[in-house]
Amino acid sequence: MGDVLRTVKVKLDVPNERRDDLHQTKDQFLHCANTTAAWAWRYPDEYCVTSKQQAENALYERLRNETALTANLVQKGIRRAIEATKSGVARLKKGETTSQPHFDAWSVVYDKRSATFHRDHVSLSTINGRVECEYVIPDDPEETPIGEYLLNEDYEFRMSTIQYDRSTDSFYLHARMRHTTDEHDQSTGVSSDATHRTVLGVDLNVDGSLAVTSTGEFIGNADEMNHRRREFEKTRGSMQQTGTRSAHLSIQSMDDREHRWMRDELHRASNQILDEARDHGCTHVAFENLTDIRDRMAGAKRFHAWAFRRLYEYVEYKAEMFGIEIEQVSPAYTSQRCSKCGFTHETNRRSKHQFSCQKCEYELNADYNASKNIARKLLKRLRSGQTSSSGGARCQCALTSGTVNLNGEFIASVDSTAEGESTDKPTTSVVGH
Repeated sequence: MGDVLRTVKVKLDVPNERRDDLHQTKDQFLHCANTTAAWAWRYPDEYCVTSKQQAENALYERLRNETALTANLVQKGIRRAIEATKSGVARLKKGETTSQPHFDAWSVVYDKRSATFHRDHVSLSTINGRVECEYVIPDDPEETPIGEYLLNEDYEFRMSTIQYDRSTDSFYLHARMRHTTDEHDQSTGVSSDATHRTVLGVDLNVDGSLAVTSTGEFIGNADEMNHRRREFEKTRGSMQQTGTRSAHLSIQSMDDREHRWMRDELHRASNQILDEARDHGCTHVAFENLTDIRDRMAGAKRFHAWAFRRLYEYVEYKAEMFGIEIEQVSPAYTSQRCSKCGFTHETNRRSKHQFSCQKCEYELNADYNASKNIARKLLKRLRSGQTSSSGGARCQCALTSGTVNLNGEFIASVDSTAEGESTDKPTTSVVGH
């Protein structure tokens, strides 16, 4: 059976005090699209750029700094322009006349990362946080598109758009709905009827390894990043005392060099995280919630908070092309809970890098233990959200040598060299441990 897709137009009841937030979000979304179009459209002097990845690599950082949009909306603005550029190139190849794409119509693209769709309302990401908008539903919606698709549990929300009608001063959701029995659509993420949901947990650190996964992979070197950062700050401080114009220009050059180095390190780390997820057949990647991270982690200075958020954003926008979902979970007790028996106590964490359960005596790297607990939290959320009468998709955490579900049942991977092994060990030792 092919995809059954329907678009339903429904009016939104937007709170008066939040209407301007949506208008400003539109302005910044179109800024991303038009900036990208100007960068990508190089006819007739050069070939136009039609690679989404190339455009994101070149413009993502700049547009994140120029706007207050979330990473996902910046990404959507870039991709809208690249799609239009592709269409323009196709017309040129046919000998038709066309020009650089320009976007001025009121429209913002939302998917399940930037909006939470419900049957009676939608929660939208804006430049000023989320806004909750109820649907204006007719008294008798039966035999209307709203009743047949929007309110029908057999249809799920896909990528949709918000539009604004100036003549009526009204906002509308153009909801793209797909029948839930259809085949998996690779371009929009994991299907609702997936046969399994496998989670890769990721723990982020201010020292040692930058990221540790539930598959036992130790990624990046936070100590090296901290060292480089300190050296930059030391040199910058010396130059600032000089106060000359030459010193000022040198500081600017050094800042640019530092930023490029940090960005490259974070891109490499994000690629390694996604490589782990793909190698282990993961449908989801779980991070701790990064909100207020500087308040929660005594060692997390502004630099660490920035690095963690950028790494998360890189993983998030790159994951979309592989159909992998990226989620955040509460950080509560992830460092104190034993990932093997579940016993939770602050004395379980003996040192910065060592975890030793006081109940079952399970010992392992503390960050590795935390990464498995992070994965488990998302597993619980995914399982609780399943409504299938047959029990839903299989939910499991990706480990070094296989998978484990919420009941503690371990399944060794087919190519595991440790036959019959029911425990997992890190593949790489943490730096300095």
